[in-house]
Amino acid sequence: MPSSRIQALHLWLNNQFSGENIQLTPLTGDAGFRRYYRFVIQGRSFIAVDAPKDKSNNAAFVFIQKSFSEHNVLVPEIIAADLSLGFLCLADLGETLLADILTPENIALTYQKAIDILPKIQSSIANNSEKVPHYDQAFVELELNIFSQWLLTEHLSIILSAEEQKQLTRCFSILTENMLSQPQVLVHRDYHSRNIMVLQDKTLGIIDFQDAVIGPITYDIVSLLRDCYLKWPSESVSLLLKRYIDVMTERYSLNDITRQQWQRWFDLTGLQRHIKASGIFARLHHRDNKSGYLKDIPLTLSYIVEISQQYPELASLHQLLLIKVLPAMTNLKKER
Repeated sequence: MPSSRIQALHLWLNNQFSGENIQLTPLTGDAGFRRYYRFVIQGRSFIAVDAPKDKSNNAAFVFIQKSFSEHNVLVPEIIAADLSLGFLCLADLGETLLADILTPENIALTYQKAIDILPKIQSSIANNSEKVPHYDQAFVELELNIFSQWLLTEHLSIILSAEEQKQLTRCFSILTENMLSQPQVLVHRDYHSRNIMVLQDKTLGIIDFQDAVIGPITYDIVSLLRDCYLKWPSESVSLLLKRYIDVMTERYSLNDITRQQWQRWFDLTGLQRHIKASGIFARLHHRDNKSGYLKDIPLTLSYIVEISQQYPELASLHQLLLIKVLPAMTNLKKER
């Protein structure tokens, strides 16, 4: 953070906590433009957030925090906020991420807890609400194009032929239709092991929810089970997905939806998310000087290869990865 911003944040916090000597400890940042700091006053820990208003959706954070809290989703309490300055002070949920404690032995029980939170999230804002964005066709296509612009062109210097571009566009259309055809609910949109906190009493707290949208019913569960940062055995994923399907079937009376349809929704929604994520990781490196996410691209690409192979209508996407993208990734790694 520029010195002027941190000085302004200090001044703002001093006004909130009159007479206290506040010492800010920087925390690891996220993929956005927000910066986080921990500080302690009279034995209580707080989180200070610097979220520049021109680059952060602070009004959405406040609105969704209130909605989640009212529906018994554990989220950080907002102690103070100034949206004009882009500063927030939050209660501290601790330092333990779900990612920090997961093992093959505890994944089933721990992820079941995370799955059980999703109905509360989904019901916190009506699916016809205009107060949050909708994952409409333009939105989905915009995200998919991040892959083409930032991973293929910018990162790997891959130029597609007219036929290859046509085939990729056709695959993107299939993925878009899949997203739009599902029941629409409120989705967190980044519901994974780094955005779920484990509190001292083992309850789970949810963070980084300001980008929530109305979107497909399988979006959050695929974010959780096919995490961009860690991979679980397919057997574990299948069992946990079955639990989610059972919960959603009962909750929304979706008895006419076959397991095969659920699987297709889940798989293709995951493809859209991983295609987008691989592009975002490249963009973070080239545009935002955040190169730490480059190491996460191979896992996202492995998901794309694995799942696209299972759907004949996505054969051209599968071949693009095998013939052009993965070799280009290998060559780039050698060059470095």
